[in-house]
Amino acid sequence: MGVSGRADFCSQVVKYGMFISNLIIFIGGAIVFVIGLITIVDRNFLSELLGTNLFSGAVYVLVITSALVCLLAFFGCFGAVKEIKCMLLTYFILLFLIFVTMLIGGILGYVFREKVELTMKQEMYSSTNLYGVRRQITSAWDTTQTRLKCCGVETFRDWKGKLPLSCCQEIDRDGIQRKPCQDHPTLQNTYNNGCYEVGFQFIRDRANVIGASGIIVAILMIFGMVFSCMFFNMIE
Repeated sequence: MGVSGRADFCSQVVKYGMFISNLIIFIGGAIVFVIGLITIVDRNFLSELLGTNLFSGAVYVLVITSALVCLLAFFGCFGAVKEIKCMLLTYFILLFLIFVTMLIGGILGYVFREKVELTMKQEMYSSTNLYGVRRQITSAWDTTQTRLKCCGVETFRDWKGKLPLSCCQEIDRDGIQRKPCQDHPTLQNTYNNGCYEVGFQFIRDRANVIGASGIIVAILMIFGMVFSCMFFNMIE
């Protein structure tokens, strides 16, 4: 099989265009994969306080599809080199399916921003009653308050006298020594920011990044589909 006649300038442009587009798609997919993994690990400490699994679902979708995109980019390049129409057609179909999936994952990342605002505060207030009772909740609150330097949902008064040690301001960077605040909490010895506002901003920023990266890669995949269709029609 080959391009009709000898490979002319137009077919070479399309062929190299497919190579370049697949290289860009591979790089984009790899970036989304890494961002997704970092996001999964980085937001793990907040998972018990979110009140929704929508964000986790969107991130996992993007991680899986971005890994498939990287593999598919190699498949597309191989099909272009061998000039096999069946491989190019398969490449186009798979790329289209992944394109739809990744686009949905990116959109879910943005939708999550609105969903979390409705559920996160209520979930955080409910979970304060389980602090010291459930190990996962206790660990989530301690890690959240330490990492984000916040206390309570909106203020340290949300703890109603049961102030965790993680609310106390750190004296050293390692967090080993803290100001005594559990018995007499004040604005001078506790973290002044509420965890809802800080946590919501923390998650929203990462939702923006993962959502935007997924949509950008989905758009780049359009070029891969266009070049594969063009090259498919040039092969006899």
